[in-house]
Amino acid sequence: MKVRLVRRDSASRMAMLAAPVLALVLTCLTSLILFAALGKPAGVALHALLLKPFLSWYSFSEVLLKTAPLLLIAQGLAIGFRANVFNIGAEGQFVIGAICASAFPVYFPNGDLPMMLPAMIICGALGGMAYALIAAALRTRFGASEILVTLMLTLIAIQILNYLLLGPWKDPRGFNFPQTVMFPFNALLPILIEGTRTNISLIFALVASVFTYLMMQHHFGGYQLRTAGLAPKAALYAGFSAPRLIWISLAFGGLAAGIAGASEVAGPLGQLQRSVATGYGFAAIIVAYLGGLNPIGIVISSFIISALYIGGDSATVSAGLPVAAVEVFQGMLLGFYLLTFTLIRYRIEFDRRIAA
Repeated sequence: MKVRLVRRDSASRMAMLAAPVLALVLTCLTSLILFAALGKPAGVALHALLLKPFLSWYSFSEVLLKTAPLLLIAQGLAIGFRANVFNIGAEGQFVIGAICASAFPVYFPNGDLPMMLPAMIICGALGGMAYALIAAALRTRFGASEILVTLMLTLIAIQILNYLLLGPWKDPRGFNFPQTVMFPFNALLPILIEGTRTNISLIFALVASVFTYLMMQHHFGGYQLRTAGLAPKAALYAGFSAPRLIWISLAFGGLAAGIAGASEVAGPLGQLQRSVATGYGFAAIIVAYLGGLNPIGIVISSFIISALYIGGDSATVSAGLPVAAVEVFQGMLLGFYLLTFTLIRYRIEFDRRIAA
């Protein structure tokens, strides 16, 4: 007996909206069993993961702070994902954006460069985009997989970061820590909510979300990208340029990641550190798919994943969970979402015919 998946003619909109909710419920139930098997107080752990981020204004502001880079990167990645261009190396583009932006305050530590902050954001954006376009060039010229290329470029970006922080950019007064000098005031993003660390990078992310929605839903370029993802042969027959769509997809992903990297060093960090490579680029992949590659859905999913980050920090203290437990929770959430989404779009058929 063979089992196969057959695509449904249409999927219920209500079922599509319920898929993330069902995935979250299944993840919570599975986590209860997993935490109990580890000998941890499962109820306390889930309370810390899901509720504590909203029980104080400071925790909620930290959720907003983490939402900004996740939302920004995920919106850029989703553009390519919908065109079947899989940029897995946004983490590397994020790091390169942070490095490029940091060059200005490193070489002008007194802040005597006019328009330093705008220059940092622009340079970070261009750096992240240029780094992503390396993969575009290799894909269109030699047929190299953008998945492998962007992933390997991430490792190179981290080594560049290490070299700079352990070498020419190391703060001579930093007690031998691998970090640059602290950035001057005019190289820091303005605070959005007084008394918190939430800065205007959240505005950048929301503007990017509006732009992505308008582009993908109401612009011919977005229609080309969607068509290339849903029906590659139809896109080819319509005369859409596949190389051009690859360049556009990777350019947007790198641009968004670069801006996020620049915002990170000009925001909560205030300098370039090793800790800038926190995994936002990889987590944004989960955010993009959990949001159904829809700009509005990604806004919601980025907020949820950010809350899990903050809740995970609380859970490690209050319930004694290992740090990796949060990553496992995120992985299960994505896995259950993909499972429910697959069952919504496809039905299972059993073929009982016996071959002669």
